[in-house]
Amino acid sequence: MEMLTLAAKLMDNLNYLASNGVNIAWAAIGLGMVIFFHELGHFAVAKWCNVNVERFSIGFGPILFGWKWGETEYALSLIPFGGYVKMLGQDDADPSQLTNEEIAQDPRSYLAKNVFQRMAIISAGVTMNVITAVFFVAGAFALGYETTPAVIGEVRPGMPAWQAGLRPDDLIEKINGRRILTFEEVRLNVALSSPPLTIEGRHRDGSPFEIEVLPKKTGSLPQIGVLHSSSLNVFKDPTEKIKATAEGTPAANAEPPFMPGDAIKSINGEDVTTFWEMRKKLAAQTAEPLEVGVERSNGTKETVVVKDNVFRTLGLSMDSGPIASIQKGSPAEAAGLLEGDKFVKVNGKTVGEELDPLKLPNEFAKLQGQDVDVRVTRQPKEGGPKQVDLTIRPVDEPGWTDQPFMEGESIAIPAIGVAFHTIPVVLGVEPGSAADKEGIKRLSKVKRIEFFLPAAAVDGLKEKTVTIDLDDPNKEAKSNNWGYAFWKMQELPQRHVRLTLIEDQKERKVDLVPELDPSWPLPMILGLRTQPLLIELKAHNLGDAWSMSSNYTRNSAMNIYLTLSSLFTGRVSPKELHGPIGIASAAIQIVEHGFAPLLLFLGFLSINLAVLNFLPIPVLDGGHMVFLLWEAITRRRPSEKIMIGATYAGMAFLLGLMGFVLYLDLLVHPFKK
Repeated sequence: MEMLTLAAKLMDNLNYLASNGVNIAWAAIGLGMVIFFHELGHFAVAKWCNVNVERFSIGFGPILFGWKWGETEYALSLIPFGGYVKMLGQDDADPSQLTNEEIAQDPRSYLAKNVFQRMAIISAGVTMNVITAVFFVAGAFALGYETTPAVIGEVRPGMPAWQAGLRPDDLIEKINGRRILTFEEVRLNVALSSPPLTIEGRHRDGSPFEIEVLPKKTGSLPQIGVLHSSSLNVFKDPTEKIKATAEGTPAANAEPPFMPGDAIKSINGEDVTTFWEMRKKLAAQTAEPLEVGVERSNGTKETVVVKDNVFRTLGLSMDSGPIASIQKGSPAEAAGLLEGDKFVKVNGKTVGEELDPLKLPNEFAKLQGQDVDVRVTRQPKEGGPKQVDLTIRPVDEPGWTDQPFMEGESIAIPAIGVAFHTIPVVLGVEPGSAADKEGIKRLSKVKRIEFFLPAAAVDGLKEKTVTIDLDDPNKEAKSNNWGYAFWKMQELPQRHVRLTLIEDQKERKVDLVPELDPSWPLPMILGLRTQPLLIELKAHNLGDAWSMSSNYTRNSAMNIYLTLSSLFTGRVSPKELHGPIGIASAAIQIVEHGFAPLLLFLGFLSINLAVLNFLPIPVLDGGHMVFLLWEAITRRRPSEKIMIGATYAGMAFLLGLMGFVLYLDLLVHPFKK
């Protein structure tokens, strides 16, 4: 079965490449240019040093077609993963030529040239890539291109950035002293810089901050738990494959409908200028129909009415779990709350029975600026658990703005700065609710929740049933989290719910239809897809373009070295690597966004080729340079045995690496469709 899955994924990826012929052609031209300029560097300097260049090839392996001009054969070869310049006395396929004294007697052979001339020939390819990288990138900045700014859109509850006090709409300006302009630079610097990270920037109110964050390795990369910001523009797919709204959601049922390219201007008559402002206003709404003021792409203004944009519930109140993390400088920290504490009462209401723990984020937000009495259960290091009474003063931060959309994530209470888990054990059942009608009792345990489509309903998902196990002994306890399942129920508004319950040590299943809770507004327009927030980076003049390009190229080269270091130390997983097909796939996507992004990508690729090709690995230019340095210092060439052994070892390493990254490209990394 696993082999069939891999084969299906392979065919899916290959079919995707085959269906994008025009974009592939443009991407191939761009990638071919990068290779061409590298080999042109070797060729030009070799000719300048009067070396007989026998072949100039783009690609490896069997020659598809070629022609001879003068003494040099120019060829296009079958395997498009590089190229080569074959000189008299220098052939990686036959390393014995490098120690052949007979060839060395020919004044036009590579071997007949002095060490410094050979160094110039070997380093010319890398030098040409650096030069062309600067020109490619300068061209991109001269034209101007759009990218995501370093504005935080979401901070994942309990992650390092959240604990340090970063918030949505904060702007990151520096990481470990390096200037940050784009969100991609945030991601790279977090993954590659040595911890701890010193992050500088400005909060949404304009006040500066400087905090220290220790990244957490989540998946294959160190992360701090921030996502880029969205804009107020409704999503518009140039290919028209992805709709602006998800089927069956309040956004899809709006009247008149949202249109791709709409710009959201107001919520219930109040102007909004950022995505965060919109979320905050949405969180304060009631169940009344939502009036969204939009400006259409043709300039006309309309009011879109959205109904039923509220939470869906089952009438169940679960048990509150322990506090997973506390923000630095938060009201919770000031009040003396500790990790591991468990909410028992809030202003006299028992959590889990009188007060649904999932509503705590909203409850504390409503009480902002007031003293709130809180009782928690605390487990000291010594002795049994005890109850502790505290007083907390919440701040003006709405709840449920950072939803637990990943398994194991905790639920944030932004108004007091804590994140906690919820346990799938029923403590309260609302009278007359769907759960009450099915006879679900207190202390029932939810083992599994399934979301299935009723007859004739459609929501665009391939899965007929989405299943979440909440009692899996093979998972961490935090993964068996009701909060994640509850949010999934909001994301799938068309689906009914099947609960597998454990009651009195017996298992039973019940089917429920979630009901709308008019008192609980969603802090988002459910099902509305928006564009990411974008800024244009554009040079004002040629000098500015050159300066921006030099800075970008230098940072790119530094990031490559940091990536290699992180791979060797294990900070970054090898699964993050991409091979030629992955590069081609990225190029195909970039071609769709215009000429400037393609130039920037080619510049990035050029500097990558320059740095990686100069690593001290036999067969690569860097390996040849090591041999030449040895010769310059010892005044004698390495022996034929050493040259042949090192060359074949280098070839074996590169072939193994190529096989590994091709495996990742075809069977691990999905193509972006």
